[in-house]
Amino acid sequence: MPLSEHEQRLLDQIERALYAEDPKFVSTVRGGRLRKPTRRRRLQGIAVFALGLVLLVLGVAVRALWIADNFPVLSVVGFLVMLAGAVMAVTAVGAKGQQAGTPKRGEPDKSRFTGRMEERFRRRFEQE
Repeated sequence: MPLSEHEQRLLDQIERALYAEDPKFVSTVRGGRLRKPTRRRRLQGIAVFALGLVLLVLGVAVRALWIADNFPVLSVVGFLVMLAGAVMAVTAVGAKGQQAGTPKRGEPDKSRFTGRMEERFRRRFEQE
């Protein structure tokens, strides 16, 4: 349900007050968004997952690599590598590189709804 004009004005006033009172907090909250992983990162995650799967199967198949009490060390390492690959493919945490065509920090992404709304808010804020 969309906000009424009165509610929208109140929300804008609250946002401006927050920007004025605590810009550090605003930048911290704004910078904490989860991002979609890049295609390259997804492919890397899939490759790491596949490597882990190979290690898991090899650890089960090759009993010579087992340590005392029949513990398949290579299989456990393979599972951990698979887990790391899955996390890499799904998340963007730690991906610090900028994609080509993405805006730099502080520039709104005008192709997205939130970017357009941020740009509209900035224009209103600068007018007053």
